[in-house]
Amino acid sequence: MRKTVLTCLLLIISMSFLQAQNVLGKWKTIDDETGKEKSIVEIYEKNGLLYGKILELLGEKNKNAVCSACSGKNKNKPYVGLVIITDLKKDGDEWSGGKILDPKTGKEYKCHIALESADKLKVRGYLGISLIGRTQYWQRVR
Repeated sequence: MRKTVLTCLLLIISMSFLQAQNVLGKWKTIDDETGKEKSIVEIYEKNGLLYGKILELLGEKNKNAVCSACSGKNKNKPYVGLVIITDLKKDGDEWSGGKILDPKTGKEYKCHIALESADKLKVRGYLGISLIGRTQYWQRVR
């Protein structure tokens, strides 16, 4: 009986640890220049690739803002619902090979993301090589 209880307890602990180590879920974006909370982004998987879309704007005066600086299919789309991370593939401990959109400027950058801890996500957008870019740290939303 004790073995069964101990086994179940270990299984529950390991499952919660694995879930906490996953990049999927809702993340609060933090502006790397101002330190202010900007939005809630949901990172989800589709056909083995990762995507991220804006679920909510935080502290924005205009919650109905649109991506007027964007081009193509994103031109004048509302920020809320906008897919800003596309086509990231698993690469060891990080996800890379995709793009991230800055809705403020309408520019797309190469991107990679990795967990710093269970509740902290490192998001790097860059041009060309990873040395030329910006890093943000997002906080998990519980």
